[in-house]
Amino acid sequence: MSNTFSNISPKAKIGKGVKIESFVTINDDVEIGDNCWIGSNVSIMDGARIGNNCKIFPGAVISAIPQDLKFDGEKSIVKIGDNTTVREFATINRATNYSGVTSVGENCLIMAYVHIAHDCHIANNVILVNSVQLGGHVEIAEYTIVGGISAVHQFVKIGSYAMISGGSLVRKDVPPYIKVAKEPLSFIGINSIGLSRKGFSQEKILEIQNIYRNIFQSNLNYTQAIEKIKKKFSNSKEIENIIKFINESERGIIKGFNNNQYGNNSRF
Repeated sequence: MSNTFSNISPKAKIGKGVKIESFVTINDDVEIGDNCWIGSNVSIMDGARIGNNCKIFPGAVISAIPQDLKFDGEKSIVKIGDNTTVREFATINRATNYSGVTSVGENCLIMAYVHIAHDCHIANNVILVNSVQLGGHVEIAEYTIVGGISAVHQFVKIGSYAMISGGSLVRKDVPPYIKVAKEPLSFIGINSIGLSRKGFSQEKILEIQNIYRNIFQSNLNYTQAIEKIKKKFSNSKEIENIIKFINESERGIIKGFNNNQYGNNSRF
């Protein structure tokens, strides 16, 4: 199971078929599921709960205490779902008493040098590309991709099936199914390729596109746009998700792209 050069607490609960490489540290209050691989120089600290078939690459630090000055030693955890990969030197901090849990879902890919701060909640099938930095309390819904070297402000929410351009500064909430880019971060279209790959029909993609035309490319405010959408479109799961996300946004959502900000030659 483990290399003799590793420091593994006998109190840790480690599943069947787990392979642990050299110079790994595993603390007392740790649970690791079956058939995981833990690379060299990984630190897994108190509060880590790692699912089955996970891969933790060299240098990653799982469940260090949060970088929050209000933290007072309260008990909290990091929960990582089955089949998730955490690449080199990524850091995932455990939660504060705000939620008690920092969570990463199943089938996620957390690439090298990513930081996931305290009380973040990452859903299933999310990809965080190299050096993405998440502030505390960020929520990312399923099948979203955040491009490399992006920074996400604390308490931001990102909807499902969204695509965040690399190098983005994400200060506002990003609704589901869309692509965002530029500075300030703006709507640049529907994530049509991503939706198609996940089995959305062309009819459904066109419906989502028309919904967002009313939200981002009309002269209506968001309240007016939502009322128009309710009247114009038949109810569907996607419409409900979009309206619910916008209505529940606390930080406000990103803006529509204004081509005049960058000149008429801007292209996507």
